[in-house]
Amino acid sequence: MHEKCGVVGISLKDRDAARPLYYSLYALQHRGQESAGIVTHDGFQQYSHVEMGLVGDAFDPGDLEALNGSNGIGHVRYPTAGSVNACCAQPFSVSFKSGSLGLSHNGNLVNADEIGDELADLGHAFTSDGDTEVIAHDLARNLLEEDLVRAVKRTMNRIHGSYSLTIMHDETVLGVRDPQGNRPLCIGELEDGYVLASESAAIDTLDGELIRDVKPGELVVLHADGTGFDTYQLIEPENTAHCFFEHVYFARPDSTIDENLVYEVRRELGRKLWAESGVDSDVVLPVPDSGRAFASGYAEAAQDDGSDIEFAEGLMKNRYVGRTFIMPTQDERERAVRLKLNPIKSTIEGKSVTIIDDSIVRGTTSTQLIQLLKDAGAEEVHVRIGAPPIVAPCYMGIDMASRDELIAGNQSVDEIREEIEADSLSYLSIDAIAETLDKSQTDLCLGCVTGEYPYDIEGEATDRDVARPDIGTQSRPADD
Repeated sequence: MHEKCGVVGISLKDRDAARPLYYSLYALQHRGQESAGIVTHDGFQQYSHVEMGLVGDAFDPGDLEALNGSNGIGHVRYPTAGSVNACCAQPFSVSFKSGSLGLSHNGNLVNADEIGDELADLGHAFTSDGDTEVIAHDLARNLLEEDLVRAVKRTMNRIHGSYSLTIMHDETVLGVRDPQGNRPLCIGELEDGYVLASESAAIDTLDGELIRDVKPGELVVLHADGTGFDTYQLIEPENTAHCFFEHVYFARPDSTIDENLVYEVRRELGRKLWAESGVDSDVVLPVPDSGRAFASGYAEAAQDDGSDIEFAEGLMKNRYVGRTFIMPTQDERERAVRLKLNPIKSTIEGKSVTIIDDSIVRGTTSTQLIQLLKDAGAEEVHVRIGAPPIVAPCYMGIDMASRDELIAGNQSVDEIREEIEADSLSYLSIDAIAETLDKSQTDLCLGCVTGEYPYDIEGEATDRDVARPDIGTQSRPADD
């Protein structure tokens, strides 16, 4: 699995927004590494700089100096819809009769093709195959007929899927979170303005203070002079569909999402993992980096129960190795695991080892990791996973394997254990996830672990009464 995208929007009183946006994108770099971009506005015109690559490669000092204006939005992208090229990089910008528009999107629409086909029939010309451009064109069309708030509401009534958006209409920056709250978005206060961001870690980077999460279905409009913001609850959801995997894997541990500090959530999931399936062993090792907080909580709970298990860093990560899927042969992909992770033999040799990870997707890496530990002298290798088995793909903005590639898609836990050659294997239960997040299962998106989704996705089961909008008969929302 790979990270989704990161969005940010800033309005300041009397200084340019480009550099704070740049720092914010650095804080969100873990959410996407394919492209980075910033769009600003100085009250007279819009400025844009979008490039492929990491944030540090996409911008130089001259690029930031050319981005004038105290209002702007930014984006880091990992592609989950659309091609991997510059035409799909964001923020997406468009100029039209009612001004200029910039849009950054985290998430994935499941009805983008329907809306895009309708707009194309009406004469809209598209330059990319991504869903973000569809949202931008639909909003631009609505802005020709409505004020800003009503135009956003019309677009929200038509798009179906997950989205957190930062938008800039001329110099006005706004943030929108989808009615199910599937993707995170929060608002923070700076000394001289306000910021919207996918994660609170970006606000921390700017020495700001987190105010709160943007509510599902809410629109937040920042004042262009950086003095405040207005909010509009455009859609009242009956249930939410928060992505539990943000807490398990994607978000930074130091971020607060939906009022939960991610690090403490992971530690509590680790405690519950011990309670549900703890196994006595000599040492518990995290798979870096996402397994670290789980393993810490697991070991603490074990020790509280009187176990002598030791928490140790037994796997060292090489952070300068690229993704394994670019390796041309299977042998090279397997070698890449040894390039990325190296065992500390003194921690492992002659011992019974429990390794903690956040998930198993295809199983290839787990198999190689277990063999790596056994080659280093481990007598037993037990595997504990801080999430339920992934049995189905994600359609909401996570780049995940297809059903046929998912090791848990058609195998039991014991069959998986045999395939990865572990001495034992256990996953965390769905109940433990919901209890830790203090939410009912009906307020979580659990599609990847149940095969039932909170959105109307063609060919898939739903876990609630939901239907996608009827495109082709665009209706106006009530003027409220």
